[in-house]
Amino acid sequence: MKAWHAIAAACCATLLGVGLQRFAYAPLLPAMVQDGWLTPTVGGLLGAANFAGYVIGAVLAPTAARRLGTARALRWSMVLATACLALCAWHVPPAWALAWMSPWRTMAGIAGGVLMVLAGPAMQGVVAPHRRGLAGGLMFSGVGTGIVVGAVVVPTLLPYGVAEIWLGLAAAALLLTLLSWRWWPDAPPPARFAAIRLQGEKRRLIIAYTLAAVAATPHMAWWPDFIARGLGRGTDAGARAWLVFGLAGVAGPTICGRLADRFGTGIALQAVFAAQAAGLLVALSPLVSVPFGSTLQTLSGAIAGATSIGTTTLTLTRAREVAPDAPGALWRIGTICWGASQVATGFLLAWLFARTGSHEILFLVGLVGAFGALAFVSPTKASV
Repeated sequence: MKAWHAIAAACCATLLGVGLQRFAYAPLLPAMVQDGWLTPTVGGLLGAANFAGYVIGAVLAPTAARRLGTARALRWSMVLATACLALCAWHVPPAWALAWMSPWRTMAGIAGGVLMVLAGPAMQGVVAPHRRGLAGGLMFSGVGTGIVVGAVVVPTLLPYGVAEIWLGLAAAALLLTLLSWRWWPDAPPPARFAAIRLQGEKRRLIIAYTLAAVAATPHMAWWPDFIARGLGRGTDAGARAWLVFGLAGVAGPTICGRLADRFGTGIALQAVFAAQAAGLLVALSPLVSVPFGSTLQTLSGAIAGATSIGTTTLTLTRAREVAPDAPGALWRIGTICWGASQVATGFLLAWLFARTGSHEILFLVGLVGAFGALAFVSPTKASV
C-alpha cells in the first residue's frame, strides 16, 4: 500500500503544482480581462512570471529537500501553491494588478517547480521497477486532470465572480494538500549536478526532452486561440478544444507508461515523438479549416494532449534507467531545460505571431522540435 500512497501523493502534486496553478489560469485569464481585473498585457506578464518561477523552483528544489527533507519540502510547496491561489482572489485596481499578483504567480510557479522535481523520484523510489512506467503515467495524469478541472470549474463558477473562481481553485488545492499530507515517502534529496556527467544517453535524453518542449508549446499556448480566432469558430469551440486537450492529458500519460513497461522506454519515446509530429502535421493541414474539419481538430488536440504530458512520464522513467545512481539529478536537469525551452519558445512564438499574424508558422516551429526530438532519442536499452 505504501507504493500506491506515494503514487496518489505524486498525482496530487502534479494536479496542484502544474494542472491547477498553471493551466487553470488559461481559461481564467479572459474572464479577468473582461471583468477589469487586469489588461491583456499584464495577463501575459503574469503568465511569464509563473513560467520563470517554475524554472527557479526546479533549480532550488534540491536545496529545499536537503534543508527540510524531501517529504516536508513537498508538503510545504503544496501549502505555498494553495496560499498563492487564495491570495490571487483579492481584487485590486487594474493599475496595481501586476504589483499585487506577480509575487503570488511567481511563488506559485516556484512551488510547482519544486513539486515537479521532487515528487517523481520520491515516488519511483518505492515503486517496483517493472511498474515505474505505469506509476509515472498515473502521476502525470494529474496534469491533465488539472486542465480538465480548470476547463470545467472556471465556466461553472464564472457567474459568481472571478474572486470566487480563485477561491474555488484554492479550496481544491487545500483538499489535495491535506489528502496527500501523510502519503509522501521519506526519500533522499536529489544529487547535486556534480554527481552526474551529462554524456551519452543522458545527454541525448535531455536534448530530446528539450526539443519535445518546443513541440508541445504551440498546442499548450495557442490551440484554443487558433480554433477560436484563427479558424473563426468562436470561444466556445476554443474552450471545447481545450477540454479535449485536457482529457487526452489524463489518459495519455498512463498509456505511455504502459507502453514503456511493455516495449521499453526508448521505443515508447520514439513512438510518442512520432505521434507528436503527426498531431502537428494535422494542425497544419488545410483540411482543418473546412466545415468538416472539426474531427481533425479533435484528433490533433487529443494527440497533443496525450503526447505533451506523456513525454514527461517517459522521460522520468528513462532518467532512472540511464542514470541509476543519480536519477533525481538528471530529472532535475530535464525539468529545468523543459521549462526554459518553453519560456524561450513561448517568446519566439509570440514574436512570430505578432510579425505574421499566422498560427500555421507556430505549429511549423513545433513540428521542427518534434522531428528533432525523434532524431535524438534512442530506442535501444539504456546504457549508462
